[in-house]
Amino acid sequence: MGAVRFAGYAAIFGRADRGGDVVLPGALTAAGRVPLLWHHRGDPIGTVELAGEDARGLRVIGRIEAGEAARLVASGAVTGLSFGYRATQVRQGAWRTIAAAELVEVSIVAQPMQPLARIHAVEDG
Repeated sequence: MGAVRFAGYAAIFGRADRGGDVVLPGALTAAGRVPLLWHHRGDPIGTVELAGEDARGLRVIGRIEAGEAARLVASGAVTGLSFGYRATQVRQGAWRTIAAAELVEVSIVAQPMQPLARIHAVEDG
């Protein structure tokens, strides 16, 4: 299978994830290019072409270069998105609120911590 492009949300603002974390709007910043990983591990499987916040969350557009990951995303077998970060400002209450964090990677995952963090569009890349 060749390259695949996708769009989706790696983070949803104001909604607790399975671990009890809530990401606030404006919390995520990137120091440079953000790698695209498979399940938060290994070498990059492609590139994050765009990562930016909108009213819903952290919207990403990416390209998976080829291989099994591209095939699984293109077929709809894997639709989850996630992100790795280094928290710099956190508030603890009923939930752990992430007010500021450095975005270090975006990952394609089978089971995202935030169930609403999903790929919603796929096309041949």
